Amino acid sequence: MEPVRQVEGRAYPWGAKNIDTDIIIPAHWLKTTTREGLGQGAFETVRAQPDNIFDDPRYAGSPILIAGDNFGCGSSREHAAWALADMGIMAVIAPSFSDIFSGNAFKNGIVPVVLPQEAIDRLVEVARDNPVTIDLETMTVTTPFQDRFPFYLDAFRRDCLMQGLDEIGLTLAKDTEISKYESGVATSRPWIAVGAGNEGTLIAGAGRT
Repeated sequence: MEPVRQVEGRAYPWGAKNIDTDIIIPAHWLKTTTREGLGQGAFETVRAQPDNIFDDPRYAGSPILIAGDNFGCGSSREHAAWALADMGIMAVIAPSFSDIFSGNAFKNGIVPVVLPQEAIDRLVEVARDNPVTIDLETMTVTTPFQDRFPFYLDAFRRDCLMQGLDEIGLTLAKDTEISKYESGVATSRPWIAVGAGNEGTLIAGAGRT
């Protein structure tokens, strides 16, 4: 996962409310075995409409999506976060998110920014023609017109995003402590260290007739 300290650029000024994960990525796209290419199916039903915002050349490749209340509701499919990331979206700004979607977004390096509806309305207006900046250092969303909207992000999640640490990265970051612990166990409780051998087989089979 790449570190995210600031997300800056054009934003999709959408503002739509109650966008569920089936709208983000329809169910028939879930058969894939890879995350790559899911961006092609993102917002498929919306893109089927003429003059939709996602096919507007003014916002092509925008790293930010501005949405309405209850974004990411519906099923728990992680494919929704994968699809957004595959289409280049690094942050979503909305008044509220589904808890599961918010967690999936965080695990995939997407910043979920919660702001009040008044701020969303202003950002939708500004983003039609101007860039938006999300800064994790200062925890603010700003515009070229001196708009400054503070937001809250859990300290642990913020640190993980800024360091580019997913769950695997967090485990690897503790490699020294894990190795030290395992060495200590090998010395103080050698019968555990040998558990992968014959003793482990005996313990696993204990109680069988």
